[in-house]
Amino acid sequence: MFEISFFSAELTFTAVWMLVRICIWTRQKRIDWKREAVLALMYFNLAVIIRFVFFPRELADGHVQPLVFEAASSFPLRLNLVPLVHLLEYDSTRDIIWNVAGNSVMFIPSGILLPIVYRQLDRFWKAAAAGAFISLCIEILQLPFPSRASDIDDLILNTLGAAVGYGIYAACKRLKH
Repeated sequence: MFEISFFSAELTFTAVWMLVRICIWTRQKRIDWKREAVLALMYFNLAVIIRFVFFPRELADGHVQPLVFEAASSFPLRLNLVPLVHLLEYDSTRDIIWNVAGNSVMFIPSGILLPIVYRQLDRFWKAAAAGAFISLCIEILQLPFPSRASDIDDLILNTLGAAVGYGIYAACKRLKH
């Protein structure tokens, strides 16, 4: 059994993020501080996504519980490829709302920030596809962890959130002009 603490996961994510940013600054021989400010918002958005996607929502003694990997219980994979089958299978209405709203809302900032950070994501379908790609990566990364489940519904809801975020971005851009 192997445990990954929330702190070590976020520290690793931060270290990789900073290493990539430093490599880019070195290659470009300059730092665009305005872009870095928007990228910092994207970093924060991804850090929040990591928290809620990989680590249990419930706290233990006020602390985030670790992500547990146990090879013996990793198979069979917890994978749902049939849309909308398990979407409403929760113990309470509150849990259903938490799942549906949480999976959607968590990706709205991505849909807003992606076209700002990457100008080539200037179309609805491109931003939605980028959100879907990020979500797909997350679902794949969850596969070996028996406490997590990879679900097509999450992919759909995350993509919907990114699409709504792009809609907000486009509406604000239109109002600005």
